[in-house]
Amino acid sequence: MNSRPDSATSATGRALSRGVLRQGGVRCAALCAVSTTATAAGLLLPALLGHTLDLLLARAPAARWLGCCAAVVLLLALLDGCAGVLSGTADAHATAWLRRQLTGHVLALGPRATARFGAGDLVARLVGNAAQAGTAPGALAALLGALAGPVGGVVALGLIDPWLAAVFLAGAPVLALLLRAFARDTSACVADYQRVQGRIAGALAEAVGGVRTIRAAAAEERETARILAPLPELSRAGHRMWRVQGRAAARAVTVAPLLNLGVLAVAGLLLARHRLSVGDVLAASRYAVLATGVGALVGQLAALARARAATGRLAEVRADPAPGHGTRRLPPGNGRLELRAVTARRGGRTVLDGVDLTVPGGTTLAVVGRSGAGKSLLAEVAGRLADPDEGEVSLDGVPLRDLARPELRRAVAYAFERPALLGTTVEDAIAFGPTAATPAAVRSAARRAHADDFVRRLPDGYATPVTDAPCSGGESQRLGLARAFAHGGRLLILDDALSSLDTVTEHHITRTLLAPDPGRTRLLIAHRASTAARADRVAWLDAGRVRAVGTHRELWREPEYRAVFGDGEGEVRDEEVRDEAGTESRGR
Repeated sequence: MNSRPDSATSATGRALSRGVLRQGGVRCAALCAVSTTATAAGLLLPALLGHTLDLLLARAPAARWLGCCAAVVLLLALLDGCAGVLSGTADAHATAWLRRQLTGHVLALGPRATARFGAGDLVARLVGNAAQAGTAPGALAALLGALAGPVGGVVALGLIDPWLAAVFLAGAPVLALLLRAFARDTSACVADYQRVQGRIAGALAEAVGGVRTIRAAAAEERETARILAPLPELSRAGHRMWRVQGRAAARAVTVAPLLNLGVLAVAGLLLARHRLSVGDVLAASRYAVLATGVGALVGQLAALARARAATGRLAEVRADPAPGHGTRRLPPGNGRLELRAVTARRGGRTVLDGVDLTVPGGTTLAVVGRSGAGKSLLAEVAGRLADPDEGEVSLDGVPLRDLARPELRRAVAYAFERPALLGTTVEDAIAFGPTAATPAAVRSAARRAHADDFVRRLPDGYATPVTDAPCSGGESQRLGLARAFAHGGRLLILDDALSSLDTVTEHHITRTLLAPDPGRTRLLIAHRASTAARADRVAWLDAGRVRAVGTHRELWREPEYRAVFGDGEGEVRDEEVRDEAGTESRGR
């Protein structure tokens, strides 16, 4: 799904990793200090035990040394608790930082993010993968502590007797090769596992979005099977991870006891020659175990591999550059919109192909065309929810790319076919925008969108929580229209925002919407002939190209244009519009 070069993704992954470690900051440093102290205490304990044993065997006073051993054990328990707290908080802060970074970037990418990665896969990355990537600081600090144990064990063996360290070091390269192979194989397996998880999440998100269709078709079992179809692949990837870890542990278990036996055998010989005491042999046996502590290393390497693979999946999203913004402001104007040689592609397919279109300021243009003609993408490009691959879009003579972001969002208002009602209350949902609309503006906009009556009938009126406001499709569209009306702007773009309204409500809203307004341009994505007939001009989009621009009546002479609306629908609607116009004229 990612079309960015591997080098860009890798560079982004390294930047994310550095950012995560910086977020750990003080906590990681404290965790390293705690881990190092715990390792030092763990290395001190065998020496204390060995010396205490020698004193006991010699029947010498050993109470003080027994107390020291007990104190070290208590210290290890305390340090272990501190390490757990520090690791948890460091991971939580790193995860929160990653989610903020990625969420902001996804929102900046806009519709392109979901088109490229899919909503479900994005959620899986932002939730599951971010949590795994956030464990990197704790895993790295723990790995440093885990490495200090074997290194310190070898040094301690050398201090007891150089021959003990020499015996161990003879087999150390084998352990190093095992760990290297484990880290390499684990990274590949974890990446496959996380990729399949993303596919399942994507399928689940699609099913949740279409749950009514699934139930109406009695296709629950079939959809469940579709969602879970990748489970065997997920199982194979999971089993591969366990096999890799199992093989590494088995090989380590094979090599480590041999090294321990070798160390103990040499220690026994040195004991027989009176070069070591019984306590030294006990200490040597414990240090040999610490030196061969591959189990801890395997666990931490596995955690780092999972974090690294998760960071790579986040980097795929982060490497996709968000659109930049300029610093220019709009001159005085009434919203003249121009598209020049605009070409836009999605999924390797050219959806808009060299579109040239001009919408005079203060007028209403309806864009019509068959399904797949590129109408919704044209609406996205016109207000810069998406950038064209080629060509330029300008508003009142200023290219949209050159506008400052606040200036652009204040100038362009949108209403959609399926508006997302964001905010705590209904009033919040209407006021939602670049700047919060005042309560008076919210109510005025609701009246213009013919939403005021049904909002006042809600349990708490405008203060009703959005989650407690049962809205039909038409009512949701009216709230979306109210939100667009509340924020003004010189360009209003409606992407089929009237499709769920009943005929009477649509008629009233359209009259309000299309009333003469020299200060605002309106671009309507229309599927109904009645909407097209009321617009000043109509742009007929066909296979990504503007086939013709004219009034609805002029274009109606073309059979293929009539076919866009279905047999007879456009003609009936057109007659209705002419009858309305005549009635209003007679009334005046």
